[in-house]
Amino acid sequence: MVVPDLWSGRCQCGDHTYEASGIPDDPHLCSCEHCTRLSGAPAMAWVGFRRDALKWTGPAGEPTYFSTWPTLHRGSCSRCRTQLTSVADGSDMIMVTIFSLTRSGELAPVGHSYREAAAHWMSITLAPDPQRRT
Repeated sequence: MVVPDLWSGRCQCGDHTYEASGIPDDPHLCSCEHCTRLSGAPAMAWVGFRRDALKWTGPAGEPTYFSTWPTLHRGSCSRCRTQLTSVADGSDMIMVTIFSLTRSGELAPVGHSYREAAAHWMSITLAPDPQRRT
């Protein structure tokens, strides 16, 4: 897999577009109560970039943020409601939804947060983690 230096993404309507540079970190699924309620799905797919490496390039700028926890904030489009980001207070990283990325097919989840809370009927095979040595 070739990892591009520049990644781009957007919401469904295109009001919020972004570019993120660097190597994507920790592509994973999350089945926490927040992710499942926000998405209406059994899991959300996330990947991280350094906060200072993500730039909002669309006409609407940054998304609208909603705090799902006192220190965790989710960004979404105020027009089409696409879930785009998750950022924790004090973190150098910002998580973006994998499928908001233009080249989402180049990333595969290597972990599953809150897997024990996932729907009992959901069966997931994770990609091998290139950063873990066996």
